[in-house]
Amino acid sequence: MNARRRDGLLRQRDFRLLWAGETTSRFGSNITGVAMPLVAVVTLEASTFWVSALAAAAWVPWLLLGLPAGAWVDRLPRRPLMVACNVGSLVLLLSVPAAAWLDVLTMTQLLVVSLLTGVANVFFSIAYRVYVPFVVPREHLTEANAKLQGSESAAQLAGLGGGGVLAGAFGAVNGLLADAATFLVSTLCLLGIRGKEPVPERPERPQALRKDVAEGLRHTVRDPYLRVLTTYGTVTNLLLTGYQAILTVFLVRELHVGEATVGWLLAGSSVGGLLGAVVATPMARRFGTARGMLLCKFATAPFGLLIPLAEPGWRVVLLPVGGAVLALGVVSANVIQGAFRQQYCPPQLLGRVTASVSVANFGAIPIGSLLGGVLGGVLGLRPALWLLTAGLAVSSALLLAGPLRARRDLPTEPPKQPPAPPPVSPRPRTRPPAGSTEPGDASEPADSAGPADRRALRYAVPEQG
Repeated sequence: MNARRRDGLLRQRDFRLLWAGETTSRFGSNITGVAMPLVAVVTLEASTFWVSALAAAAWVPWLLLGLPAGAWVDRLPRRPLMVACNVGSLVLLLSVPAAAWLDVLTMTQLLVVSLLTGVANVFFSIAYRVYVPFVVPREHLTEANAKLQGSESAAQLAGLGGGGVLAGAFGAVNGLLADAATFLVSTLCLLGIRGKEPVPERPERPQALRKDVAEGLRHTVRDPYLRVLTTYGTVTNLLLTGYQAILTVFLVRELHVGEATVGWLLAGSSVGGLLGAVVATPMARRFGTARGMLLCKFATAPFGLLIPLAEPGWRVVLLPVGGAVLALGVVSANVIQGAFRQQYCPPQLLGRVTASVSVANFGAIPIGSLLGGVLGGVLGLRPALWLLTAGLAVSSALLLAGPLRARRDLPTEPPKQPPAPPPVSPRPRTRPPAGSTEPGDASEPADSAGPADRRALRYAVPEQG
């Protein structure tokens, strides 16, 4: 019976296809994560700033398009949108090796490709997170997110290592062909899903796009759980991407590591992500979703200080060890938070809330990448790594600023809205005795409602929780 319950999701064909397609796509994206900066560093001999700008370009679209993209996703069928994003990314990535073969590849083209694939990623990521609850039953969302995060970490491990191997064997430019192929596989998997997605609800009088966007932002900002998790995620991403943007340069120019070894060292950091996906569900079950997440964050963040301690020789191993423990905390928390948002947010707002959270979290990535490049250029690579990883070590304290510290578990459904007071039937108006007043008379002061009336007025306003 337990075995049937554990492999219940794996028996569902649509989930297997969704899982396989996303895992394959993530594998290719991580190959590009190694290949693209190596093309800039080795082939085009770009400076530290331009390498960090390349990393930032992929995330700038979150700042420019993230919020309206969430409103569009709530209005559009998600699977066709994801297929279109995959096809666009495939064509863009193929243009890089084609330009290299023709000897016309430039840094400008790399930046444009990174920017446009980032646009496709914005729409795909939001649509994907909203699409998962339509494929997976509500009671299996935590398990589904654990499997998706686990395979994402495994794909990162294989992709970063494979990217280094491909770069060493065939050149970094040709490694991008593998990512293009994975987008094709992901597209075929999406097209193979049989379940029909419900048509997004459309109000009789659709409101303006800016009002849809404002509604999602309002819900995210006013909710105490979403607010604190979003703030923490934004600060963490700023610091994480700050050090990751200069990590390849640090490995090549400070630690004198070869192209193939760069991929394997970065892949070593991903082992922690794979372990984080495995332990997230048992941790949440044993300690509670809120306490388990806090424990993972506080216990892992200080290990980032091992990264700037790396030196040529055997001490280079400190870099993947520190990165692996950091990844364990990040991925385990992502599993718990992903299921929390999918269960907690109203379905009709899920796309816009996801976009609001993602814009804040992912919008910090290009800023962090540029920050890392600037600090690396001004202070030097190693001092910049010290500063950024020290910030990560203390950033978990932000999680204590909200209601998380007082709870064992995160809530699993939206807060109940109080019912509106019943309408009051108008009473026949009679002439009052001389010298008296009645409620509503022009002579009554505006603030003279009785205690019962005050309570009705207070609770008539929906609580924004």
